Amino acid sequence: MTERYIGLMSGTSLDGVDGVLADFSDGGIQVHGHAVAPFSMALRTELLSLNNPGGVDELHRAALAGSALARVYAEVTRELLAKAGASPRDIIAVGAHGQTVRHRPGEFDDTGYTLQINNPALLAELTGIDVVAEFRTRDVAAGGQGAPLVPAFHRALFAHPDEAVAVLNLGGISNLSLLPATRNDAQTILGFDCGPGNALMDHWTQSHLGQSYDAGGAWAAGGCVLPGLLARLCADPYFARPPPKSTGRDLFNPPWLMAHLQEHAHAGTADVQATLAELTAVTCAAGVTRHGSDSKTLIVCGGGALNEHLMGRLRALLPDVEVVSSGERGLPPQQVEAAAFAWLARATIRREHGNLASVTGARGGRVLGAIYPA
Repeated sequence: MTERYIGLMSGTSLDGVDGVLADFSDGGIQVHGHAVAPFSMALRTELLSLNNPGGVDELHRAALAGSALARVYAEVTRELLAKAGASPRDIIAVGAHGQTVRHRPGEFDDTGYTLQINNPALLAELTGIDVVAEFRTRDVAAGGQGAPLVPAFHRALFAHPDEAVAVLNLGGISNLSLLPATRNDAQTILGFDCGPGNALMDHWTQSHLGQSYDAGGAWAAGGCVLPGLLARLCADPYFARPPPKSTGRDLFNPPWLMAHLQEHAHAGTADVQATLAELTAVTCAAGVTRHGSDSKTLIVCGGGALNEHLMGRLRALLPDVEVVSSGERGLPPQQVEAAAFAWLARATIRREHGNLASVTGARGGRVLGAIYPA
């Protein structure tokens, strides 16, 4: 009997939706299809705007944006089914992460909140498949950060029996999973958000080159790192906080960057880009050395794995660690997060815990997600 799920992910980079069709029939994971749908400029602009508080009629706009996102999710789902020659009845469930627009766990009332725009009921209606969504809220309700949720999946996919492995997801925000050797079950899995991934670099590229991202990191590679600016950026208290911790555009956003640039008003734009790339590399490498110093391999996934300059800086900063793309370990970089939410949807359907308390700081393991029947 096949055990097929679809995972859909639209991350902090706000570039669009990645989807995979994954089969868990043999106890492992086999990805049988990958589809991508970029966001229209109008939807991307609206989602980016909803990340910032104080907009006009936010509730109305967020509801419409959630429905628009669900339609993109449905488009990706239909493409995956077509590629696999499958029908909706062949899929047990779709895991749909939604688009994070606020992430403030533990704040305000000791619980805080995390908010992912989505319309999973509409997605179930459009696809005829059960939908699992709202993965993060239960972990936050249990006192956790609600993020990152991927370390348990990273362990299932990338852990090695005899050596410690680190997995770095370079999306808009960077997050790190530290996986002990699977023969040593007594050791604890750790995971946390390191800080900015691609979000600030993408913003700077869009603002000054009119391009959605710095392809291969070529622009950053042509600039010079500004030591004073880098020191100011790295001085943010978030970087010194111990895990569990998570972050997002609530903190690392254009106003945060512009506040630090006030004393560097005459800096060259390529030099700022080089410094932002270095910020990502330095903070990610520091996460490995401080909390995963026994790691022999760093597996990099997400869009940042395609940034040759950034990968080169990680290798330079971690000379004793083998830094590789997840594509060299069986799953291309832009498929990993979508596959993770297929895996998490399966855990929800099976009533298995999807979080790791050692990662998020929750009071214990919890079944994550809400199910929207077709």
